[in-house]
Amino acid sequence: AAQAVTGAEKRRGPSGRARAPRKPAREREAALPVVPRGRPKSGRVWKDRARKRFSQMVQDKPLRTSWQRKMKERQERKLARDFARHLEEEKARRRQEKKQRRAENLRRRLENERKAEVVQVIRNPAKLKRVKKKQLRSIQKRDTLALLQKQAPRQGAAEA
Repeated sequence: AAQAVTGAEKRRGPSGRARAPRKPAREREAALPVVPRGRPKSGRVWKDRARKRFSQMVQDKPLRTSWQRKMKERQERKLARDFARHLEEEKARRRQEKKQRRAENLRRRLENERKAEVVQVIRNPAKLKRVKKKQLRSIQKRDTLALLQKQAPRQGAAEA
C-alpha cells in the first residue's frame, strides 16, 4: 500500500539517517568529469553557449530612451529631411532658370541673325540650275511674304 512521506523523512535518506549537507555548486561541478565541448551544429565556433534565456536578461534603464528624447530625435530628423528637400528644390530651381536663360539666349541669337541677314529673293528658279554647288549650299528657303510687303512701300515712294 502507499505510504505517506513527511518532510522530515524526505530529508533523511532511505536508511532513516539524516543526509550529509549539500556541497556548494563549485565542488559539485569539480567532482563531475570534464567533458570537452564539441563543435556546435551551426558551425559558429566563436559564439559562447547561452547561459540564460534572452527574456531573462535584465535590461538596464539607460538602454531605453525616454519618450521626450525619442520625439526630440524624430523632430531633428524631420528638420534635417526638410532642409535637404529645400536644398534639392533650390538646386532644381536654379537648374531650371539656367535652362530657360540658355533657351532665351539661343532664341534671341537666332532672331538677331535673321535680322542681320542680307537677303536676296530669287524670283527666277531657273537661275538655280546655273549656280555653282558651293553657292547652292548657302541658299536657304525663307518666308519672303513679309520681306516683299516691307519692300513694296519703298518702291512706291521711289516712284512717286
